[in-house]
Amino acid sequence: MMLNTIISGDDTSLPPVLLVHGLFGSAKNLGGLARRLEGTRKVISVDMRNHGDSAWSPDHSYPALAGDLAQVIEAHGGVVDIVGHSMGGKAAMVLALTRPALIRRLVVLDIAPIAYGHSQQAYVDAMQGLDLVGVKLRSEADRRLAAAVAEPGVRAFFLQSLDLKAEPPQWKLNLPVLSDQMALITSWPEGLPKASFTGPALFLAGGASDYAAPGAAADEIHEYFPQADLRYIPRIGHWLHAEEPKLVADTVAEFLG
Repeated sequence: MMLNTIISGDDTSLPPVLLVHGLFGSAKNLGGLARRLEGTRKVISVDMRNHGDSAWSPDHSYPALAGDLAQVIEAHGGVVDIVGHSMGGKAAMVLALTRPALIRRLVVLDIAPIAYGHSQQAYVDAMQGLDLVGVKLRSEADRRLAAAVAEPGVRAFFLQSLDLKAEPPQWKLNLPVLSDQMALITSWPEGLPKASFTGPALFLAGGASDYAAPGAAADEIHEYFPQADLRYIPRIGHWLHAEEPKLVADTVAEFLG
């Protein structure tokens, strides 16, 4: 499907940069990166399917997500540099491995090509269980959501996807499908070719995160992307672009040239 996009910056001799958010996110989540890059590059930020203003679908598999990204790339010249965080990083990896000609440079933020044992189902349940009757202000929604989600930063992230202009307010997330497909989202597709993408690849991970930690996750990154430059930023977690926005943006911008 054709995804909703936010376009910034101007066309240059370099290909556009495609920014791909993670689970429960939207095109605006990587806004700091977009602002850092748009002075010298055309930047395309997408709402993934079942998120933001993109269409909903019962299929939220990684081949489907990668196919959506391919459609966006083909509509904007046929080659991009791609930056993906978490779920978006997995979709970017699947695309790089299956259609490498579409990608010049690959950047993956805090995720590895592996199946994870954890689940985000509790967060889906919290959002689905939130009583939105009479909610007019995001602060009121935050107060109610605090009963199920303790971390203020996580609540703020989720509430970016709450449409308060709707009557009644509604989530811009296809929560039933994300719940149904959660096992696919946390997994990794079988049978993908290894080392089929030969372009430069930067894997940037949080030193306090276990998503791409040294060991099995790091080993799999190098199995699929032998050329990967795997770097860790000390003392930050999974949302590294929110915790160290300038450092992450500068590192990505330097890598992308």
